[in-house]
Amino acid sequence: MKLSNLLIGFAISAIILTLFNVLILKKHKSVYMSFLQNFCGVWFIFSGFVKAVDPLGTAYKMQQYFAEFETTFQHTWFKFLAPLFPILGKYSIGFSVFMIVLEILLGILLVLGCWKKFTGWAFLLIIVFFTILTGFTYLTGYVPNGVNFFEFSKWAHYETTNMRVTDCGCFGDFLKLEPKVSFFKDLFLLIPALLFIIRVRDMHTLFSSKVNNIIVGISTAACIFYCFNNFYFDIPSIDFRPFKENVNIRDKKKAEEDAMSNVKITAYKLKNLKTGKITNVPYDSYLANYKNYPKTEWEILEQIKTEPTIAHSKISDFYMTDVKGEDVTETFLNDKAYSVMISAYEFKVKEIKEKTTMVPDSIFTYDTISTDGKLISIKKNFVKLDTKKVSVKEYIWDEDYLNLYKTTIIPFLTEASKKGVHCFLLCTGFEDEIADFKAKTGFNFDIYKSDDLVIKTIIRSNPGITLWHDGSIIKHYHYKKLPSFEEVSKSYIK
Repeated sequence: MKLSNLLIGFAISAIILTLFNVLILKKHKSVYMSFLQNFCGVWFIFSGFVKAVDPLGTAYKMQQYFAEFETTFQHTWFKFLAPLFPILGKYSIGFSVFMIVLEILLGILLVLGCWKKFTGWAFLLIIVFFTILTGFTYLTGYVPNGVNFFEFSKWAHYETTNMRVTDCGCFGDFLKLEPKVSFFKDLFLLIPALLFIIRVRDMHTLFSSKVNNIIVGISTAACIFYCFNNFYFDIPSIDFRPFKENVNIRDKKKAEEDAMSNVKITAYKLKNLKTGKITNVPYDSYLANYKNYPKTEWEILEQIKTEPTIAHSKISDFYMTDVKGEDVTETFLNDKAYSVMISAYEFKVKEIKEKTTMVPDSIFTYDTISTDGKLISIKKNFVKLDTKKVSVKEYIWDEDYLNLYKTTIIPFLTEASKKGVHCFLLCTGFEDEIADFKAKTGFNFDIYKSDDLVIKTIIRSNPGITLWHDGSIIKHYHYKKLPSFEEVSKSYIK
């Protein structure tokens, strides 16, 4: 799916709605303004819906933005704003639901044509907000690593690897847009946003205030319930992520890696250091005449490559290591047996305290012994048992989180392991944190580690439960919707 295809769909929907308004309802003042209302309304309803399917995904994206804003502002005159962003990060899911519901409601309000002044100003403000986010995303491509965004004199040529946030999440996981496209998309939307302020009297209103209020009220309640159902009570009802059910991750990962290895360099983008002129030189021509482009006169800005036949996704980034750091990804993906994976991108630790404790400490002396003046050995002699002070971390856990494992997860895994199913936990915890978790819960299954973004992408539940077989994902479960293993076995294990 491309943005151009979406825009065509929005335009067709807007034309149909406008014709219905003009020919059937006959409630319009300006056909042009009615079309803009319907076009932007359908756009917002759709973009809000594909995010409402996965509010956690939008929350994760907002956390990325808040973290980058904190880093950016803390070294500027606006450093007093920096402490605000970690606070916003803690409430990112609430902020996510609010923004999603607001976006859908603005779309409905535009189509209905009610609360016109409020709708116009709210639409303008939210577009300005989106433009700031997408503009930041795109423009950081000009900011080299180690340079603050506001150090404009140090900006350099555009590099996608410089971008602090790789995409804006405008359409969730349904469609990933290039940051430049997202930015110009929002600049374009500023035009109708301004028209809704300037020409508010020309906007249509379909129904009476009472009917409009009823529709808005019901829509608000439905949107809030739908959002909460897709993260608090269950996993997303529609899965746009790459790690969806019935996808063979082993085969998809190999196909993506093969596609990336077949990417070819077609040209080099070069910059003349004296004139500042930028030119593209075909790959073969550059290799044949590279002496004409000495490093003292030319800088390679970018390698221009062919597009991979299969787009890169988070599946390519999927990996697993054991607690010792040994890679077990291939072993796991090639396992023909059934496996149950518990995903925990974050252990719910309320507080970590440093405390000093006394531990036994054996004191030894070492003697060098010479035999016949040739053979030398070292003898270790025990002297006494003493004590020493050491600093240890004390983890204060969320008791409900620990009880979830004790009462639900571990019993489920115990039943699964009795049937020969390989059970394990995939997490990001540190070694001492994992050890404390095992001690507090009695978790005695395998534990592997991976990147938190990968784990978040696999399943929108913490913890989340995934049934695997022969490199494929068979079924995802939210921990609140986990049935007994007997039910899972009857339905999915052959």
